[in-house]
Amino acid sequence: MPSDDLLEKVKKLREITGVGFKDCKNAIDENGGDIDKSIEFLRKKGIAKASKRMGRTAAEGLVCICEKDNEFSIIEINSETDFVAKNNEFIVFAEEVAEVALLKKGKMEDILISKMKNGKIVKDHLVELISKIGEKINIRRSSYVDKNKLSNFSYIHTSLKKNVGKLGVLLSLESSKSKNDILELGKQLAMHVAASTPLAIDKDGLDQSVLKKEKEIVTEELKSSGKDIKIIDKIATGKLNKFINDNTLLNQEWIIDPKKKVKDVIKEFAGKDKIVVKQFIRFKVGEGV
Repeated sequence: MPSDDLLEKVKKLREITGVGFKDCKNAIDENGGDIDKSIEFLRKKGIAKASKRMGRTAAEGLVCICEKDNEFSIIEINSETDFVAKNNEFIVFAEEVAEVALLKKGKMEDILISKMKNGKIVKDHLVELISKIGEKINIRRSSYVDKNKLSNFSYIHTSLKKNVGKLGVLLSLESSKSKNDILELGKQLAMHVAASTPLAIDKDGLDQSVLKKEKEIVTEELKSSGKDIKIIDKIATGKLNKFINDNTLLNQEWIIDPKKKVKDVIKEFAGKDKIVVKQFIRFKVGEGV
């Protein structure tokens, strides 16, 4: 009879992949109880497809953005429940930490030892908040973009109030146009990043180990179909190219007009001028936890 621990892992794997009990149990058995390896195992077998469901997480909290004179900071602060994330004291704390992050240029070690308005340092105030609310609270990550020759933009999705929500994006453009002239494009690109979840700006920015792993998964999946190895390699290359297009900002279909790619929209908007996407930062509450 399966142990409670095994049943719990099988249940979790089923929730993540949508695959049946028998296949999930087999995957767990084959991979020594490792959930991540079991997901990969099922994908290689062609039983589970890569999907957003695989990236789900139970972590709650907020993403906060702070901006001043074209400089931006972004932080993620986690709580155990969404109820706490909507608590006004939690929101005020998160907003002030985002302000500190702007002053400290996103450096977490400096943020934690900085003084807040009440005179206490961030990490001590955090401990007090944990004690008062009764939940684990964690300042998970922070980032910062400066204004050095760049025009910066932000977007918050599902906002609770201005610059506070569940998903935030910072985006930087280099252009011969003024920020005011590219304001609409910058905001739309930040919205696009929020909606389309690119991994990088272009192919060069993709982690080579991610590409290698994706090709390996696709190839293994195709091998189980019994096709000729030459055909498998051709199909795998095609699927890999699609993966690259789907996951790089410039090659993605534009959310406002899917007939165009993002790079085409930027080129049209730029005309004779120059517009280059230099970076983007995307924080979604709980992602990757």
